[in-house]
Amino acid sequence: MDLSLLGKAALVTGSTRGIGKATALRLSEEGCAVGLCGRTRATLDATLAEFGGRPVFGLEVDLLSPGGVERFVDETAQHFGRLDAVVACVGGTVGGNFLETEPEAWLKTFELNTVLAVRAIRAAAPHFEKVGGGSVVIVASISGSKPGPRAQYGASKAAQISLAASLAKELAPQKIRINTVSPGSIRWPGGSWAQRAAAMPDKINDFVAREFPAGRMGTLDEIADVITFVLSPRASWVNGANVIVDGAQGHPSIRLT
Repeated sequence: MDLSLLGKAALVTGSTRGIGKATALRLSEEGCAVGLCGRTRATLDATLAEFGGRPVFGLEVDLLSPGGVERFVDETAQHFGRLDAVVACVGGTVGGNFLETEPEAWLKTFELNTVLAVRAIRAAAPHFEKVGGGSVVIVASISGSKPGPRAQYGASKAAQISLAASLAKELAPQKIRINTVSPGSIRWPGGSWAQRAAAMPDKINDFVAREFPAGRMGTLDEIADVITFVLSPRASWVNGANVIVDGAQGHPSIRLT
């Protein structure tokens, strides 16, 4: 299927590792020019080298810094002369279990997940207007709809899902689509689940056997393929949706402490 991405320009936050990197590479393979960001020059340069001469732009920046994500959006659009799509993939959690976590950790978790996505969308909107519309995928999590440990993380992911549903209605007149893709647990070399599997193989094996009907966790490519399709013009009537990609996983996580 031709995803009609040839000649388009997109940017991906959190694009030097994991889901963000896999999505950036998939977009590039489909003919899309891609903007990448990284907090260190070394990781950014290593990622840029994987694009094999295809159109790509890289910026060393801390997205959470004042004006950081806005600078990334603006410089990507300037470099390519247009911006058609955004993948908001940066995320994470601060703090631990509920009674051990101060309110400041909740604020930081929401800033990292929800507020950063808001900033990216706001910065991209004027550039979308210049090309007649745009598409956004916020990478949420099944933790946003299936309660599990680290309540601050799940709450911030639920907020992302609600944000996309609300903005889809508000920005539709501007021809801007907003969706979320919610992955389940993904295992990849160097990722957190691979590290946990190495540290506690029996516990992780039991978790997989109990919660995954297919007997395995998902892969980066399985998530990147869905994000790329939802972002593309071929998904033009998908708006305000939360697309769950988890292989029918049960609980979203395992209590590790």
